[in-house]
Amino acid sequence: MPATDYQGSSTPLTIIGRSLLSMKRDQVHALESPNDGSASHDFELGSFQRQVADRFHDLASVPPDKLLSLPWVRKLLDVFLCCQDEFRPILFNNKAQVIKPPMDRLIAEYYERTVKALDVCNAIRDGIEQIKQWQKLLEIVLCALGDNNGIANNNCCQRALGEGQFRRAKKTLIDLAIGMLDEKDSGQALSHRNRSFGRNNNSTSHSKDHHHRPLGHFRSLSWSVSRSWSAARQLLAIGNNLAVPRGSDVVATNGLVMPVYTMGCVLLFVMWALVAAIPCQDRGLQVHIYVPRHFSWAGPLLSLHERILEESKKRDRKNACGLLREIYQMEKCTRLLGELTDTVQFPLGEEKEMEVRQRVKELGQVFDAMKEGLEPLEKQVRKVFHRIVRSRTEGLDSLGRGNNTE
Repeated sequence: MPATDYQGSSTPLTIIGRSLLSMKRDQVHALESPNDGSASHDFELGSFQRQVADRFHDLASVPPDKLLSLPWVRKLLDVFLCCQDEFRPILFNNKAQVIKPPMDRLIAEYYERTVKALDVCNAIRDGIEQIKQWQKLLEIVLCALGDNNGIANNNCCQRALGEGQFRRAKKTLIDLAIGMLDEKDSGQALSHRNRSFGRNNNSTSHSKDHHHRPLGHFRSLSWSVSRSWSAARQLLAIGNNLAVPRGSDVVATNGLVMPVYTMGCVLLFVMWALVAAIPCQDRGLQVHIYVPRHFSWAGPLLSLHERILEESKKRDRKNACGLLREIYQMEKCTRLLGELTDTVQFPLGEEKEMEVRQRVKELGQVFDAMKEGLEPLEKQVRKVFHRIVRSRTEGLDSLGRGNNTE
């Protein structure tokens, strides 16, 4: 069940567990020499929690107009990769403890969550590819209504805008608007689009109309996940049984259960934020992330969770195919330009032409932002995928060797 189902009973046990662990360590420190490894162990665990907190505080300090932008999403993935790099040494430095119950079970559960996250990474890569298709349509509009180089600027080489260019741009804007509709509206949109252009709904069976299919159909365009796959269900599966550690487990594992729980929460939040930002199959933000406030990183993580949820509830974002800032800007710019092209009359007046060129310039800025940010984001998602695979393989291999030596 989701993590929210544990908030009633787990928190008191965690606090008790921390108290018991502190008492135990106080007694040990009173008897042992200052050079004992226990102090180093405590420092390692505490340092990990502080580093996670610092990274999420940095993420949460972003202004509203930068949240869920391409640079912010890349920074989010950087945070995950850094947390993963800092988590691995903790496991390797405590192999003897990790292979014993209950740590062996808790580590196995964490690695199972990471396997589920791999499907999310694949779906996100499909979503990025989808945005690239929209980017190509943007380029067609810019070539039609921009200057001779297809760039929206104010230089002296701008062409006169004619009816043919507007027809081409308008048709492309319609294709783009259809492609950006959320999946639940794609069926109705397809029917409307076919009526608009006088095509039968069965025309998708003809190769000549293949390029007219709406780009919003992720169930048919996704190559990495099955048709029945659901991002919403996958997120629920990642968060399943992600419970706050019990006090007895904290004591039994000498505190090692805490970084495992922390990484589970980080993994869940990062995958959830990716699904929120990037178009993917059967998106859903129903996962409720609960973390007790006494964790130093809980405040900024929960703040980001709340801010993203609030963003999804805004009137102009409710039916968005993704909350990525650049998608919102693209949708807004194309809508305004589309409305403008509907009102133009020829010959085009000077004032109307200036207005069109201004809209095209704004669209060009969105195009440039996507051109600059999508490729690095795709590479980073691929890096996260491979890092998860490598870390899981190394971890399971290490646990296997540890069990054999026992």
